[in-house]
Amino acid sequence: MVKGLSKLIADHSIKTNDVEAYFSRKIAIDAPTSLYQFLIEIRQDGMSLQDDAGESTSHLNGFFYKTIKIMEAGMKPVYIFNGVPPTLKVEESERRGESHDKDNKQLKGAVQKGDQEAIDKYKRRLVKPSEEEIQESKRLLKLMGVPVIEAPAEAIAQCAELVKAGKVFATASENMGALAFGSSILLRHLSFSTDEKKPVKEYNLDRILKEMDFTQEQFIDMCILLGCNYCPSITGIGPKRAFDLINTYKTIERILKKLDPDKYSPPKDWQFAAARELFLHPEVIKADEIDLKWTNPDEKGIVEFLCNKKGFNEARVKNALERLHKGRKTATQSRVDSFFQSDGHKVSTPTATKRKAENAKNVSAKKAKTAASGKATKNRTKRK
Repeated sequence: MVKGLSKLIADHSIKTNDVEAYFSRKIAIDAPTSLYQFLIEIRQDGMSLQDDAGESTSHLNGFFYKTIKIMEAGMKPVYIFNGVPPTLKVEESERRGESHDKDNKQLKGAVQKGDQEAIDKYKRRLVKPSEEEIQESKRLLKLMGVPVIEAPAEAIAQCAELVKAGKVFATASENMGALAFGSSILLRHLSFSTDEKKPVKEYNLDRILKEMDFTQEQFIDMCILLGCNYCPSITGIGPKRAFDLINTYKTIERILKKLDPDKYSPPKDWQFAAARELFLHPEVIKADEIDLKWTNPDEKGIVEFLCNKKGFNEARVKNALERLHKGRKTATQSRVDSFFQSDGHKVSTPTATKRKAENAKNVSAKKAKTAASGKATKNRTKRK
C-alpha cells in the first residue's frame, strides 16, 4: 500500500467506467486484497458467514459469487496470490507490530464502552487471513476453472508484470502500489461495481506520469516518501510536500541533502534505495512463462466442497453454477474494438472478408439481372 496516493493523484487522468466497459478483457486480480475485503465484510447480524463448525466462510462466499458476477459482466479474471514476502516487508511489518498492539488495546476499550462503530473499525484492522483460508480460496477458484497464479513474492507485482507484458488488460486492486510496480492500468472498486452497479475507477499510469511530468523512478520515490510497505516515511512530510519535493529535487538522495534534519529527520537506517529497487525489479514469474487458461468448472467438486463440507445452500450454489456457465460464454465473446487497429482502421477478419465477397457477388448478380431484364424489354419493343 502507498499512503495517501489515491488522494494525491485524484485529479490526474482518473476516469470512471461502468463494468461493461471491460467486456472480454482479461483482468489480473490482486487476490490478497480481495480476500481481506471478503473477510471484513459485516453481515446483517454483525457476524461473518460461518459453517457448522463455526469457521468463517466469508472468503469462499466472496470469491464464488463475486467471481461469477465479474464473468457475467464479460470479464476473464486471473487471480494472483502472494508468495514469500520480501525481507524489507517483513521487517517493516515487525516494526508496525506496535501499532497492532495498540489496535488490540483500542478494541478492548471500545468493547468496554459498547462503541460498535469503533469495535468494527479495530476488528477490520486486526483481520489477517489464515493459511487455511488462503488455500481454500485457491482450491475453489481452481474448481471454478479460473486461472490461479502463485507469485514468488508480491501478488501486486506479479499483476503488474502481466499488464506490462500485455497478457492482461489491467490490475484490479484497492492497492495503489500497483502503479509503483508499473501496472499501466489499475482498476479500483471492481467488486463493488459488479455488486452495486457503481462505476469502476480506472488509473492510467502513462497519463499520470505525463501530467505530473515525472519519470517512473521519480513516481516511485514519491511513493516511498508517502509511506509504503517496505520502509517508514519521514515524519512531517505529507502528500503535497512529497510531490513538491520530488518535483523540485527529482530524487530522494537530493532531497535529503536539502531537508532540515532538525525539522524533517529521516528514519534511522532508512532503506529507501532498497525499497526503490523492489519496486523497479520485483521478484516475479516472467509473463512469457505463464500460460493463462480458463477451463470448464468442476460442478461436482464445487458442490462437494461448498455444500457438503462448508454448508452452503445446494440449490443456491447450483443456480450460481448455471450463471457461471453463461458468464464463461459471455467472457469468450470478442470485443467490438478488437476489429479495429490502434490507428482506428477496421481490420478485415476472415468472416468480414467472406461477407464482403458475398455482398459484392450479390450486387453483381443483381446488376446482371437488371441488365438482362432491360435488354429483354427492349427486344419486345422492337418486335412490336
